[in-house]
Amino acid sequence: MEEDIQFYLDHAKELMAKSIDHTKVGLQKLRAGKAMPNMLDDLKVEYYGNPTPISQVASINTPDARTIVVKPWEKSIISEIERSIINSDLGLNPQNDGELIRINIPPLTEDRRKILVKHARTEAENGKISVRNARKDANDHLKKLQKEGASEDMIKKAEGEVQKLTDSYTAKIEELLTKKEEEIMTI
Repeated sequence: MEEDIQFYLDHAKELMAKSIDHTKVGLQKLRAGKAMPNMLDDLKVEYYGNPTPISQVASINTPDARTIVVKPWEKSIISEIERSIINSDLGLNPQNDGELIRINIPPLTEDRRKILVKHARTEAENGKISVRNARKDANDHLKKLQKEGASEDMIKKAEGEVQKLTDSYTAKIEELLTKKEEEIMTI
């Protein structure tokens, strides 16, 4: 029984860690007014008939805080990359000079910053929900173990550990959110 309890504790911890990782990725995608290569991570281009991430067909650099430069490895796909950036919901205006694509990142307005903070809070809340779902899952399994004969003391202790994990991972998400909000609101 103790192995089973430990298994469910480890499983809950693993799920909560994945929630943190997912939240980090979601928050990183929110642009905070400065150019970051990972802003283009979700964009795909048609490359020999297959949708392919831009990062696999071009090098993406940030020569300064307000510019992203995309240099395709094959010049024939430069217009395809440009179209993908224009059609994305990033609101960016790429400039194609035939060799590479320059993207100037405009400074954020106060309204846009507030919208981005709302998105960041939503992303963090989704992470917290994920952590709570992992807690619920672990507690449900622990209750089943109790019905199968595990002692009530062991189950109560394990539930306490699950709650400590939940509190810890929720605090980490709050910390990520606070950092992101500061980054977004810093002009």
